[in-house]
Amino acid sequence: MATTLLVVLGLALLSADRGTGAGPPKVNAVKKSEQATEREEVVLVCKSESFPPVSNWEWYKISDAGDQVLTNNSQDRIFVVSTETKTELHIRDLDLKVDSGQYICNGTSAEGSGHAVITLRVRSHLAALWPFLGIVAEVLVLVTIIFIYEKRRKPDEVLDDEDTGSAPLKSSGHHVNDKGKNVRQRNAS
Repeated sequence: MATTLLVVLGLALLSADRGTGAGPPKVNAVKKSEQATEREEVVLVCKSESFPPVSNWEWYKISDAGDQVLTNNSQDRIFVVSTETKTELHIRDLDLKVDSGQYICNGTSAEGSGHAVITLRVRSHLAALWPFLGIVAEVLVLVTIIFIYEKRRKPDEVLDDEDTGSAPLKSSGHHVNDKGKNVRQRNAS
């Protein structure tokens, strides 16, 4: 009788230390929402610190046709790694249309079962390309507008740059316009 009381008291203290009581496991998703890029790998993770520990983990994908059980043998791209306190669903070579959606991790112990829902959003591998293409298109439009404006500008709007600061050309002949001026000239020989 004393041994039974000691075991029960020990279980109660152990449950109090972990912050969970006896009963179904409390399953938590590490991230409730996950984003990944098409053709890459994603890892969805659930944990449970409950006592007694989880003895069986299962993963499901929610779909209109019903929940699909995901196991190591269900598809070549999917595998599950589980311990008593944690489970991981690895999905390789993500597909935008097939893999997006909600996933359920279900943990079962001797006291019952608990679950958590994780939403997976898969974005296209070309998603980063669209902002770049938008910037390139904007630059092309601006360059075209500037080019058309420069071509249609009136000739009299052209800046008057006849005297661009260049030195006058030297000539070896006599300067006709210098007759009335008192100018000294140097002979270049």
